[in-house]
Amino acid sequence: RAARLWAALDPALRERLAAASLHDAVRLGCDLLRSEEEEEAALLRLCHRAHTDKEPQAASWYREQGNREFKRGQYQAALRLYSKAASHELPGSPEVSVCFANRSAALLHLGHFEVCLEDIARAESHGYPDRLLPKVLLRKAECLLCLERLQEAQDILRVLESKIALDGVMTTHLTRLKKLSQLKVKSGGKEKYPEPAQEAHGGIQGEPEIWEENSRISGASSSLSLSFDAERGRHLVACKDIVPGQSLVKEEAFVSVLCPGESLAVQDGDTVWDTRATNADLYCHRCLRQLLASVPCQGCSYAKYCSQDCADVAWQQYHRTECSLGALLLTLGVFCHVALRTVLLAGFAEVSRLVAQSHRGDKNLQNPEARCRPLSDAGAGSRGIPGCGSSGQYQSSYQALFHLLPHTEQHSPEHKFLCTLSVVAICKQLQAAGLEAAVLNQASPQQWSKPKACEKTSAELSPELKTVAEAMLRHVLQLQCNAQAITVMQELGPGDGAVVDKNPVRLATAFFPVLSLLNHSCCPNTSVSFSGTAATVRASQPISSGQEVLHCYGPHWCRMRVAERQQLLSQYFFECRCRACLEELESGVKSVVSIRNSFCCPKCRAQMQGEEDTLCCSNEACATSASRDHLSGRLQDLQQQTKKALDLLRVGKADQAIKMLLKCQMDAGTFLSPEHLLMGEMEDHLAQIYATLGKWQEAARHLKKSIEIVEKHHGPSSVETGHELFKLAQILFNGFAVSEALSTIQRAEGILSVHFGPQSAQIQELQEMKACLSELPRNILQRT
Repeated sequence: RAARLWAALDPALRERLAAASLHDAVRLGCDLLRSEEEEEAALLRLCHRAHTDKEPQAASWYREQGNREFKRGQYQAALRLYSKAASHELPGSPEVSVCFANRSAALLHLGHFEVCLEDIARAESHGYPDRLLPKVLLRKAECLLCLERLQEAQDILRVLESKIALDGVMTTHLTRLKKLSQLKVKSGGKEKYPEPAQEAHGGIQGEPEIWEENSRISGASSSLSLSFDAERGRHLVACKDIVPGQSLVKEEAFVSVLCPGESLAVQDGDTVWDTRATNADLYCHRCLRQLLASVPCQGCSYAKYCSQDCADVAWQQYHRTECSLGALLLTLGVFCHVALRTVLLAGFAEVSRLVAQSHRGDKNLQNPEARCRPLSDAGAGSRGIPGCGSSGQYQSSYQALFHLLPHTEQHSPEHKFLCTLSVVAICKQLQAAGLEAAVLNQASPQQWSKPKACEKTSAELSPELKTVAEAMLRHVLQLQCNAQAITVMQELGPGDGAVVDKNPVRLATAFFPVLSLLNHSCCPNTSVSFSGTAATVRASQPISSGQEVLHCYGPHWCRMRVAERQQLLSQYFFECRCRACLEELESGVKSVVSIRNSFCCPKCRAQMQGEEDTLCCSNEACATSASRDHLSGRLQDLQQQTKKALDLLRVGKADQAIKMLLKCQMDAGTFLSPEHLLMGEMEDHLAQIYATLGKWQEAARHLKKSIEIVEKHHGPSSVETGHELFKLAQILFNGFAVSEALSTIQRAEGILSVHFGPQSAQIQELQEMKACLSELPRNILQRT
């Protein structure tokens, strides 16, 4: 719609918008949306597809689905459905308490006793019906017994026995619990229930690393210094020699917004709700911790939190403003949402101060030459490097974030137009919903919880909201070059197998002002990992004093050819001149990716080559030719067949999955290089299936072949190789191949600790496996 509106604009107006400053673009955008009521109506229609309001009908349906899964013994599925039901119930409704009580039953079955008690407390505080209380109190007593809190359990059992008339089933259950309680008292509470792995805390801890924070750059190591030049802008340089695995930056995101994940598109008139769990159901919307029993927002069905504390802080900081705008923010996308939350967290006073400063012609924002003064010259009151405070410190602050370049002149006019319309639409909705005072930090808490229904948004924006819109437009444009994806390793499948397969998943989009100082390289010398909303940058290879510290923005030399990398990097408005790109461009030699992922001759197995549609065998004596399109079609068919094999595994047809994959391997061997990534993926899938069947030796054999290919593509010390070795360690551990498991664990530890640190979950699991194997009797260790 925005593209059509842009095309219909008067050419003179298009030129004005294309050349407009951020301030003028907002003013023009306001004028356009004021006169285009049809566009406002279209946006409202789009918003109706994103269901973020409370819907009691949906709550009832989800609860019924949860009851069905619970009866089938599918407690994890029931847990998620009860959470969905709770998020759709109206505040104060007695049905909310039923959702929490039902969820507590699923938590008890899953062994999450502490969280079960929290849900029971929630059910009681939300007015759980008196007639049903005995059942919940019995559940509470059982949890307390499991947690060795004997006195509390006995107190509840006495109350139940003396005051409540129980039916036969409950009396039997109460008697059993009382006997168990007495036995525990006699044994001094020595009998322990096994705690599930998900709630286990502590364990073997890695050695705490030595960390000395930089006095000039918040969250950065003292091994780094901040530099500036016209070509590279702000960047970080090693001022000491740095070893692999050393932490260089530890930064909490200034702002982060959860990416909602995929969900089924709900058509108008549909009454079927989506039961799939997306990011929005799996992670806290504030701190990004994994959710077990979510605390829903009181105002919308979308926002969910890991605790009441997180819910309260989010409401106070930004959600009181965002709550009624949920559908609009989901419709306009995560960049717009990040931009709004950024100004809400910064506060209007700081936003208006920096916007006004940019209006006064702060040349440092646009003129590279004016910004080339080294940090050491930045005295008190001087500007120094952009984003630094008056003392010359660069902090993870709104000031630093504001000074990230928006590249206003380099974005396409159409893109700038779409971003302008989006931020103006949000500000108009804020004004129409009566939220302007909250945005300007002028409202009282009583007003925050009662936004007006937003129906018409055509009123002229106030000067203050135009300032907010200008800051938001700056941030949306900045995000194209400075957005950081927060990723997590997410389990594939149900996650209940002996070998856990994980893939990186984009969880949230964030602004990290210090992390944004790192320039790109297709062959970086750092690795970035995340824990919640915190990022840690570690050296992935030795970095000499004076060398620039570099981060990969996505296109890595191991994964794609130079032409593909340069095309992807064009969104950042620079041409990559890193070592990998220069070598590939200047030598004219084919990249390793091209060679390893190439087609091979069906007759003599030599590499096929050629830039046109017809590929020829590189062996002159052979002279076989083939159509590139034909070979690409065969490759796509193989990829589809591989997916079908995995679908067969998911429905329990492992034997059929193996047959299909082995056939795929034979077909692939006739026209793909033996080192093609698909060959490695098929070996990996075969290992996964054999592990599911408990055939550990077969699984290990296939996974070793996969590791050989992964090493050739990504390198022996890459994070990809580390993840594959982690899986091999699990397989060898389960297969009781003790000595080989110990050596694999040691190698996996060495690689993964460099990328994720010694206290990461994977390192802890590897150390637990090692400790378990090391405790075996000596005669068993000698035999294996």
